[in-house]
Parts: sequence; C-alpha cells; structure tokens
Amino acid sequence: MEPETIRERIAIIESKRDSLLRLLEQPNLGSLRIDVNQALEEMDDLVDEFKRTFPTAESN
Repeated sequence: MEPETIRERIAIIESKRDSLLRLLEQPNLGSLRIDVNQALEEMDDLVDEFKRTFPTAESN
C-alpha cells in the first residue's frame, strides 16, 4: 500500500474521533461506554504509530 493512501485513510480515521467523543457524552450509553473507550484508545494508538512510522505525515 502506498504511503499516500495510508495517509488518506488515517485522516479519515482521525476525522471520526470527534464522533466517538460525542458518543461518550451520552448519558444512556451503558456498557457500550467500555467499547467506545476501547475504540478511542485503539484509534489513538494507531494514529500515534502511524506518525512514528511516517514522521513527515504530521506536516501534511
């Protein structure tokens, strides 16, 4: 896979993070809160790993 394709997909993933944060604010989330927190953690780990692997991507 080309680095530019990966950058585009990471940008899409980063844009979805706000949706998960808004979801966490819902008072009736119940046990799904655990899954949403897990998704946020994994998303953050993925983005961090990408930025370590492709350090120039931060300037784009």
